[in-house]
Amino acid sequence: MRKLLLLILVLVSGVVFASRLFYLQIYDTSFDKLSENNAIKIQYDYPQRGYIFDRNGKLLVSNQPSYDVMVIPREVKPLDTLEFCKLLKLTKEQFITKLEKARVYSPRLPSVVIPQLTKAEYAYLSEKMHKYEGFYIQKRSLRDYQIAHSANVLGYIAEVNNRIIENNPYYRMGDLIGMQGVEEQYEDVLRGVKGVKYTQKDRFNREIGPYKGGAFDTLPERGKDIVLTIESQLQSYGEELMINKRGGIVALEPSSGEILALVAAPNYDPALLVGRERSKNFTRLWYDTIARPLFDRVLKGEYPPGSPFKTLTGLIALQEGVIDTKEKVYCPHGYVYGRGRKLGCHSHVTPLAMEGGIANSCNAYFCTVYRRTIEKYPSPQEGIQNWHNHLKSFGLGDYLGYDLPIGSKGLIPDSTYYNRWYPERNWYATATISNAIGQGEVSLTPMQMVNFTATIANRGWYIKPHIIKNIKGVDTIPSEYNKKQYTTIDAKHFEPVVEGMHDVYRYGTASSLKIPEIEICGKTGTAENYTKIDGKRVQLTDHSVFVAFAPKDNPKIAIAVFVENGYWGSRWAGKIASLMIEKYIKGEITRTDLEKYVLEGSLMDEYAKPYSGEPFKINQ
Repeated sequence: MRKLLLLILVLVSGVVFASRLFYLQIYDTSFDKLSENNAIKIQYDYPQRGYIFDRNGKLLVSNQPSYDVMVIPREVKPLDTLEFCKLLKLTKEQFITKLEKARVYSPRLPSVVIPQLTKAEYAYLSEKMHKYEGFYIQKRSLRDYQIAHSANVLGYIAEVNNRIIENNPYYRMGDLIGMQGVEEQYEDVLRGVKGVKYTQKDRFNREIGPYKGGAFDTLPERGKDIVLTIESQLQSYGEELMINKRGGIVALEPSSGEILALVAAPNYDPALLVGRERSKNFTRLWYDTIARPLFDRVLKGEYPPGSPFKTLTGLIALQEGVIDTKEKVYCPHGYVYGRGRKLGCHSHVTPLAMEGGIANSCNAYFCTVYRRTIEKYPSPQEGIQNWHNHLKSFGLGDYLGYDLPIGSKGLIPDSTYYNRWYPERNWYATATISNAIGQGEVSLTPMQMVNFTATIANRGWYIKPHIIKNIKGVDTIPSEYNKKQYTTIDAKHFEPVVEGMHDVYRYGTASSLKIPEIEICGKTGTAENYTKIDGKRVQLTDHSVFVAFAPKDNPKIAIAVFVENGYWGSRWAGKIASLMIEKYIKGEITRTDLEKYVLEGSLMDEYAKPYSGEPFKINQ
């Protein structure tokens, strides 16, 4: 009996130990990380990022090989620090700082010591790295730009920071990620998937072969190529036209919402943010707080739209029935309102109806119809809110939903806004009269300006602007970029406004900017410009604004141009818009007089005035 009991105890103990061992090895993964950290070396194989093409298949961005010096701190053995620093072209202090940073991140995981070696540096170092345990060279790819433009569109890639690593477990110290532009917006598509290789080590930290025979190793998966809606030649030409000027150009295909050009000026060569000089170049661009080349004025800049906004004032007035296309309004060189106050206007034929009002940019006409629009309702609050709602249907006062990672909302004030300014709600339509002509409290981005222009070109609808045309291997782009967004304005009201914009070129404020054989509809604008100098609000030289689309019927392009301190609409912005339209539709330039003026012209002296003390040109 005793022998039987002893046998039972041995068997039970054996079963318990075997079961526990089976559980720990097969089901319990709680010790995996500890085990891997001590006995498994993890190496990542970085994929190539996807290529970027323009709408015509022109290669914009490809890849070039790069090499990083990596370190696993716990594997570092005593070394000749001075010799190693000389090889890496580092000071001893820099080397110690980098090593300590890597140790803080993780003593067992790899960190970058020197990023982005050239081929020559790699060839020299690779022969000597075996002398320095714990250090190795990791191959990866960097961007290789085939163009010297579109930096604001494309963005750049840079090393991840701690915040990104904490928020996204995919990334490790030293990984690269898309920043700004298309690189950021389509990071998940472009980056691909890292490959992983697990190597088993013995208790002496020597590599003894693949972990579990390589069963868990994976190959890298290359990023997907993408095709942008950008037309590279048009984009390049736009950047040429904006040399020595500040502002932006944005062009859309009205029927699709595809962005044809998106020029922010000043811009920079995207190649500046590649390689070991990237950090120094980025710092230089970042601290240029005067020209601000990293600030995308098309997407982030908020400006008074000026006279192009009058087209919307007219559309709302027609929809509200406060005027028809035949009624004429007299202009005594401006609009008189309240106790002798007058909003001035330039000389032109008077009186004018809707089409003539647009062609001659008559302030009195649009102040009149704006005031009627607001005063149609029992209170100014109701009138402003109705006006606000119409403009919201054009995508104004809000983010448009385009597929780029930055943007500004602009401002279309509503009744709540003015009630804050006038706490007793004691205000009237005349208090907001400047809104009629795109001044006052209204502010838009150039992207919003081109969107309402495309909406007029389409006679009442738009598709959200977007920059993605195709993702290789993916059947469709998001459905929101195929869906028509309709405004609150009936389609019948757009035709007289279109005719008025056509008259701007036929005999109006842009008659000198005609392009042979192209029917262009446009609207000039002069936007007042203020800043603070020594704590005082100072009026600077006006901005030059222009919006247009062409041809008049079945339009192929809509465009908005904004030139800071550009005097008036036809002086700079109108010329640039006409040239861009001709370049896109014809592929060549016949108005070489306009081109010569713009290419040789500069506004740099104007931009220096806040610092030089020279006087500004106001309303000239």
